[in-house]
Amino acid sequence: MSAGPPQRRLALLGGGFSTDTDGVLDSWVLSRARSARPRVCFLPTASSDAAAYVERFYDAFRSRHDCEPSVLPLFRRELDDQAMRAHLLAQDVVYVGGGNTANMLAVWRVHGVDRLLGEAYAQGGLLCGISAGANCWAEASHTDSFGPLTHLRDGLGVLAGSVCPHYDSEPGRRPAYRAAVAEGALPGGWALDDGVGALFDDGQLAEVVARVPGAAVHRVDADGCGGVRERATPGRPPR
Repeated sequence: MSAGPPQRRLALLGGGFSTDTDGVLDSWVLSRARSARPRVCFLPTASSDAAAYVERFYDAFRSRHDCEPSVLPLFRRELDDQAMRAHLLAQDVVYVGGGNTANMLAVWRVHGVDRLLGEAYAQGGLLCGISAGANCWAEASHTDSFGPLTHLRDGLGVLAGSVCPHYDSEPGRRPAYRAAVAEGALPGGWALDDGVGALFDDGQLAEVVARVPGAAVHRVDADGCGGVRERATPGRPPR
């Protein structure tokens, strides 16, 4: 009997090595990978492959976690198409950093990374990321890529609907996202407090964890009457 297709897994993060010093959410992500000693590839595209960001990734994942870390730069690309595909499909976790969501998606499409990430997801690799690295997986997102907060109806579509990061920490995020969903500028979706991690199995919310008390993931949908319905799922401590 056939085992069937692998489970498709995605984690949206409201924290990680770039913002936290305890490694709690990163440890949780690695524990959900398909390998006991996962291969983890960091994509720093949204920050224009910032050297300090790459160094912070290596410092965190080499010192705190039992894994095999690597980085895929695109602004000074080192791999040809075949080697890049082989590398990404060999990863247990693909971890996308924060920065400019719109610029990142444009660069990915020029290099064909968008298609490769879809392949990795279909083959059971765990996709994850923070801020822009959470926005990118949905069909649409709430972003400051253009300066002021606005809606971006562009994304990889791995996750249905929209994503809004920094829901509880950045001024204006919550009312602007709620207004965009209420008006139909964005489809309903998921808003992340800082400090939360949300795991989706085959597109369905499966687990919510929090490194700080009270952090939650919020489901926000238009109510059909000019407003929104919002439902919070608080995270439990990771284990």
